[in-house]
Amino acid sequence: MTDNPDLDHQRRSFLKLLAAGGATLLLPRALRAGVPVDEKDSNAPRLLVVFQRGGCDGASVLVPWSSDDYYRLRPNTAIPRPDPANPKTALKLDDSWALHPALRESLLPLWGRKELAFVPFAGTDDLSRSHFETQERIEEGVGPDRTLSGAEGWLSRLVHLLDPSSGISFTANLPTICTGESDIPNLPLREVPKAPFDARQSDLLAQLYKGDALENTVKSGLKTREDIAKMFVEEMQAASRQAVSAAGFEQEARRMGSLLRRRYRVAFVDVGGWDTHVNQGASDGQLANLLGNLGRGLSALRDELGDAWSSTLVVVLTEFGRTFRENGNRGSDHGHGSVQWFLGGAIRGGRVHGKQQQVAEKTLFQNRDFPVLNEYRSVLGSVIGRHFGLDREARAKIFPGAILDDSVEI
Repeated sequence: MTDNPDLDHQRRSFLKLLAAGGATLLLPRALRAGVPVDEKDSNAPRLLVVFQRGGCDGASVLVPWSSDDYYRLRPNTAIPRPDPANPKTALKLDDSWALHPALRESLLPLWGRKELAFVPFAGTDDLSRSHFETQERIEEGVGPDRTLSGAEGWLSRLVHLLDPSSGISFTANLPTICTGESDIPNLPLREVPKAPFDARQSDLLAQLYKGDALENTVKSGLKTREDIAKMFVEEMQAASRQAVSAAGFEQEARRMGSLLRRRYRVAFVDVGGWDTHVNQGASDGQLANLLGNLGRGLSALRDELGDAWSSTLVVVLTEFGRTFRENGNRGSDHGHGSVQWFLGGAIRGGRVHGKQQQVAEKTLFQNRDFPVLNEYRSVLGSVIGRHFGLDREARAKIFPGAILDDSVEI
């Protein structure tokens, strides 16, 4: 509220007008413009964090194909051992690990180009097996000795160190990982192609904030949304004359890639649906469809980034893995250790990194799960810090209390 009742009344009236017309007004913090990245500067480091909400089954992504216990304890959900003559089998990566066949066309080529790497036995020290608690702990980037606050996330801390205007979130609501001293603006991509305001409404809104402390923020934000809406409208028009891209995440990924290439350095997106308690499937089915969609999206992101892919790091993580044994519903329950994915043109890919151990029933954590041998903050702090050229003091600000594992040279 201001000291001017008439101005307050005008603003309330304007908001009612927008609501009646179905337009959306972003909060001032989401109106901040990003500092454009020079499209020609493909060397500027970029980061996209993809969060698989629900707990992805890492043993189906990165298949422990040499483990007899894996096949004995998963009669319906294990991915068959590699067989070059059978496209429904796991794709051999090395003598211990293989890739889910749903990722054959999208991600296996990246592995061959050393642009894809994995860290198994990854996760947190949280043993609650609660989606909410574990997701919050991962997003805040704190260890089990810290009380969850929901007030600050590690990606926000990273963006604050780099440039408060360098980050963006592509989510329905601003997640904890993006909140803090430098709240990251949020842009639900499905809303973008629709211009939020026409020229008359934009002028009216700008006039309402003239002379106000938020005047420059509003002007900057309106210009940003206008530019982005125009860019996506042009892309949609071009697409109507060409083959239609795959639905879902792939379409979102192309838009994210476009914004990372043109404007932002750090981005976050979450993808749901990974809580596969029932009918998880194996080479085909529920999980295979999810992985196929995600894989195609990541491949599309690479294509959209073009030369900028050479300096882009993509991190895919989840709150926890699934139980090693399948359950009575041909699915898997909440587990512990899972797998982190790393993609990009400058990574040391084509390798499975981190601490590892034999995959067998006798080595299970609490006789049910993959153990966590690679604490997620230790790995991320090292890999992301190296990617952006941050010293150890800066990395410690992003992940306070974490013991950085510099042996994971991705």
